[in-house]
Amino acid sequence: MATPIPFSSSQRSTLGVEWELALVDKDSGDLRQVAQTILDAVSPDGSQHPHVRQELLLNTVEIVTGVCNTVAEAGEDLQRSIELLHTLADPLRVELMCAGTHPFARWNNQKVTDKERYATLIDRTQWWGRQMLIYGIHVHVGVEDRNKVLPISRALLSYLGHIQSLSASSPFWGGKDTAYASNRALMFQQLPTAGLPTNFDEWSELEQYVDDMVKVGVIDEFNEIRWDVRPSPHYGTIEARIADGASNLTEVLALAALTQCLVEHFSTLLDEGKPLPHMQPWFVQENKWRSARYGMDAILILDESGREDLVSDDLLRLLRELEPTAARLGCETELDYVRVILRKGASYQRQRAVARRNGGDLGQVVSHLVKEFREGKPL
Repeated sequence: MATPIPFSSSQRSTLGVEWELALVDKDSGDLRQVAQTILDAVSPDGSQHPHVRQELLLNTVEIVTGVCNTVAEAGEDLQRSIELLHTLADPLRVELMCAGTHPFARWNNQKVTDKERYATLIDRTQWWGRQMLIYGIHVHVGVEDRNKVLPISRALLSYLGHIQSLSASSPFWGGKDTAYASNRALMFQQLPTAGLPTNFDEWSELEQYVDDMVKVGVIDEFNEIRWDVRPSPHYGTIEARIADGASNLTEVLALAALTQCLVEHFSTLLDEGKPLPHMQPWFVQENKWRSARYGMDAILILDESGREDLVSDDLLRLLRELEPTAARLGCETELDYVRVILRKGASYQRQRAVARRNGGDLGQVVSHLVKEFREGKPL
């Protein structure tokens, strides 16, 4: 009998957002190892701040919202944290920046946070773990009934490629253009338990999986499962960890609204006794690769019959389908920000355009990302 995993009570379609931010030098654009200095200033008594957290590397801080009822509320929460961090980072001549990867920083120059869980991760994963110079966005959406969690999580995988293409922001790695829209997506899955989730039909199967992984020493606790979509039993949510880091608040809110609407839409279909979308795991795997490689130019597989369409065209169809859900959740404005990304290009496209205009100077790409973060919108 596997150890039970209780699923916390959570209000339906409430929201939480986690956003990993890079700390870059105002003059050179390279990463700065000053996270601990900033965290000490945020919480002088050494306690964990409710909205600003440490991460694996000393060049990174993470801002997190509380439990929010609307995407707009999450945006206000994140903006307060951004303003706080700017007051602490500005005197250090440090800028806040976000993308799936830093355009030119070297992974072997980065320092790991002095914490046992991080030391254990690096000791086990070695070369791949040390290369996790990546940034992402995690969106939690509340689910009121544990029996809905696995079906909704599986349905979300049908749109993994859409979210990954929209958010793709990691074309450069160590100063080189990788030719991928999201290099982060394929790097992150090198870690044990990262990448696409194992599909389960029953909660008891998930409990057995966790028991087995603990027994053979793969994980010590549930949170070490790093799937692209996973249940978060402690919070009573489904957590989408698909997206590359976004350079600005507008895009974060677009991704949050899209994720919240999808979860609520699937929850409503379950209430109505209707089937949820489902695709073969090999189609989901192929969509992940296509969206990582081609971004907004990806031709994605849409359903189990193998229909295909350009991701940007199918996103327009999806937005129309989700309009009633967005109206119910009060996130019509933020969901419409997806169209802003479609008009202006995803971050990887904008970064490459800046590099082309500046003769391949990736320092200018960093400046562009910093400016987008300051202005809160894609430029």
